[in-house]
Amino acid sequence: MFPQRLDSPHAYAIAKAMMDGFNRHYQLFRTESARAKHRFETADWHGQQRAQRERIEFYDLRVKECVRRLDKEFNAGEQPMDVWHQVKLHYIGLLVDHHQPELAETFFNSVTTKILHRTHFHNDFIFVRPAVSTEYIENEEPAARPTYRAYYPSPDTLHETLVRIVDNFQLQREFEDLDRDTRHVLAALQQRLGPHTKLRANFQVQVLSGLFYRNKGAYLVGKVINGFNELAFALPILHGSAGRLVIDAALFGEDDLQMLFSFARAYFMVDMEIPSAYVQFLRSLMPRKPRAELYNALGLAKQGKTLFYRDFLHHLRYSSDRFRIAPGIKGMVMLVFDLPSFPFVFKLIKDYYPPPKDTTREQIKSKYLLVKQHDRVGRMADTLEYSEVAFPRERFEDGLIAEIEKFAPSQLEISDRDGDGQTEVIIKHLYIERRMIPLNIYLQEAFDAGLHDARARQQMERSVVEYGNAIKDLVAANIFPGDMLWKNFGVTRNGKVVFYDYDEIEYLTDCQFRRVPAARNEEDEMSGEVWYAVGPRDVFPETFAPFLLGNDAVRDVFMRHHADLLDADFWQSHKERIQAGHVYDVFPYDSERRFSSRTAPPS
Repeated sequence: MFPQRLDSPHAYAIAKAMMDGFNRHYQLFRTESARAKHRFETADWHGQQRAQRERIEFYDLRVKECVRRLDKEFNAGEQPMDVWHQVKLHYIGLLVDHHQPELAETFFNSVTTKILHRTHFHNDFIFVRPAVSTEYIENEEPAARPTYRAYYPSPDTLHETLVRIVDNFQLQREFEDLDRDTRHVLAALQQRLGPHTKLRANFQVQVLSGLFYRNKGAYLVGKVINGFNELAFALPILHGSAGRLVIDAALFGEDDLQMLFSFARAYFMVDMEIPSAYVQFLRSLMPRKPRAELYNALGLAKQGKTLFYRDFLHHLRYSSDRFRIAPGIKGMVMLVFDLPSFPFVFKLIKDYYPPPKDTTREQIKSKYLLVKQHDRVGRMADTLEYSEVAFPRERFEDGLIAEIEKFAPSQLEISDRDGDGQTEVIIKHLYIERRMIPLNIYLQEAFDAGLHDARARQQMERSVVEYGNAIKDLVAANIFPGDMLWKNFGVTRNGKVVFYDYDEIEYLTDCQFRRVPAARNEEDEMSGEVWYAVGPRDVFPETFAPFLLGNDAVRDVFMRHHADLLDADFWQSHKERIQAGHVYDVFPYDSERRFSSRTAPPS
């Protein structure tokens, strides 16, 4: 309902207070992101990790602050609905010429839903669709930094331009040999473009004006435009062995950039005045990447959730298949369902867990929060967390409803809340993850095809090697996955193996890795029971083999590449290095792409 008159004395003041709350949030968010440059320059890796964790909490803290202010100053929860219609209209007016209008709309939704205390909200009270366009937003202030910079080199000045591009970021740490590194980049670029490529009249290099900081790296992101062709690129800048900076590699094309911005990696820190302009530029590099995932990658997870939900509602409108129990082995803790036409799975925590599981709903939620805040090193799927999600009842298979009623009745409500005769399924709390092929199913496909088939054998070997690599990357990130069964890992579109079952996850440094003690006598040796003392955090890596390596072909590949995972010393040595303060390098590209593995660049 659109208000006929703006006659409330409080409506504008409430809208202004909400906008003040958002502006404070984004100022703090941006300040913390900008500090990543100094942390990178000073090699403050632990500070970088801490800041990445803490920044995730900023949004909810600012929403709570705003709710408290509105309740205290305006008794906002008691205002009639007509006033809230007017609040929204005033807020739209405040979005005009705002540099982050889409984020401010999401903030308005978050605050409003907290204050009105309703399970569902009529579209009149929140921004179901954006009210203000994000196209062509510019900061017109003379000293404002542009979203991207454009360079127009000739064939003779291309190397000089690459040096200038890097210098313009004014990193306060010396490069080991910038001339050498940029010649590596130039050689890689010429190889990618082709030896006989003609530079057209519009040849240019466009580079986003903020570096992307994550873990121990800073990434320069841009594209080369030549005629009708555009080539996305990213240059990882790292600290070399001597402590000076190096350009470590050159990444080219959409697939490389997709890996860099993967949903299985931690969020970047980048200083952005106009985030929608960054997302628009990044979409030109990765057109298949949903905008929701790009906002997530930039650390703007709430906006990512908003866009994801809008995409989901749009998909429901234009599809007709039904939600079902997800294929694969059912878990003891999570109930998983999916919509075949939609590339995500929906996970809800069961109400009870059979032995030997000993956990609680709050403990499981804390594990998922740990993953959200931690460096996922490309090996743990990001999750979107929602509460009170409504689905059309006719889109659910009866078997799925029965499954939820049996295992998670506290999370299910079926009702006609809007009074329009349309029955809805309301899920009280769930997680949403990108769908992957469960690794056990992926392996079984290779076995079914027969390992005498070269392609099937390659699929098996590659996935077993990737599985071990995934565990080792998690170890480097101070993560012990807990339940390492094949079914708890998935295979992505590009063949990467990613972990996605978090209810038993632990910090590596909280575990004690031990060898199985020698049997005291023949009775111990023959016993089917554990006869030695086991602490709550004790782990015996040599006992992994019977659960993981029952297939001889799998065992052969695993033992050739990852036998050390069955040795307690491997785990304990990594734990001790992490406890000593060491931060491992985990790269979002293959090691052979690194310039340090190549000969000197051409002059």
